[in-house]
Amino acid sequence: MADKTTFAAEAMPFMSALYAAALRMTRNPSDAEDLVQETYLRAFRGFEGFREGTNLKAWLYKILTNTFINQYRAKRRRPEQVDLDDVEDFYLFKRLGGAEAVEAARTAETEVLDAMPDAEVKAALEAIPDAFRIAVILADIEGFSYKEIAEITDVPIGTVMSRIHRGRKQLQKRLWDFAQERNLAPRSGAPIKSPTP
Repeated sequence: MADKTTFAAEAMPFMSALYAAALRMTRNPSDAEDLVQETYLRAFRGFEGFREGTNLKAWLYKILTNTFINQYRAKRRRPEQVDLDDVEDFYLFKRLGGAEAVEAARTAETEVLDAMPDAEVKAALEAIPDAFRIAVILADIEGFSYKEIAEITDVPIGTVMSRIHRGRKQLQKRLWDFAQERNLAPRSGAPIKSPTP
């Protein structure tokens, strides 16, 4: 059992990371601040129930995620609906040259993302449904394992894997469409040029 007197020293170092995650979830600085404040309030109140020696960062992210789901999603009049059968199976890797790209010592994702403004990547991430976005944020940005994400979001590991997979696919498709619109990627069927040494 944790002692509340140590809460600030142990939990406050995670505030910046939690705010960044909250901002990605809420897409609004004021809402992100409110979400982090509510997260820390709930964490402080429940800190005596935190088991020392377990992952404090994951525990705080669980509170953050649950608070977001319970408060901010409830504010919406209609939940986002996605027909999972309509999610296309896009891989930037395949579309931008596959094995040839790897042999050229670069990844397709890196090449496209390097040429893409941060605002477009952020907009693409914000455009995917909450459940998928949260899973992708926790896995790819925050670095949590599938098991940790399952504990944070209170869903089975299989659901976490599915959400991450589908979220990445939707994100890749949005980024691919943007890259084609801006001529950062070849049109369908066009070969990719090898970089010059």
